[in-house]
Amino acid sequence: MIIVDLLISVIVIAVLQLLGMVVFSLITPFNDLDELKKGNTAVGLAFGGKFLGTAIILGVSAYTNTSILHMSLWFLVGYLCLLMTYYIFDWVTPGLKLSEHLQKGNLAIGVLLAFVYLGIGFAVSSLII
Repeated sequence: MIIVDLLISVIVIAVLQLLGMVVFSLITPFNDLDELKKGNTAVGLAFGGKFLGTAIILGVSAYTNTSILHMSLWFLVGYLCLLMTYYIFDWVTPGLKLSEHLQKGNLAIGVLLAFVYLGIGFAVSSLII
């Protein structure tokens, strides 16, 4: 029984992580995978930051909740905070069009966004406990 529960949990975690990345891909005005195929390091860094930020929130949600439903709900709350981060950060930097800089391969923007996503992932995960 424990192995079945573990397997179900791992599947749910993988599905939530993948869904999170699909949603992130949908909010960018360019195709993330096309940019990655071109070797756009800035997009790779930002996308990696999104992945790790999402994984941090998901990991803490899984660790601190005993049911898959509660884990999923807390992940949703944390994930929505992570999604809002992009829009808020874009809003507070009006002279910078983040998506344009990423698409042009601006590494500084890619690194900055990666760390913003990681920082928000850590900060939001502390609220889940």
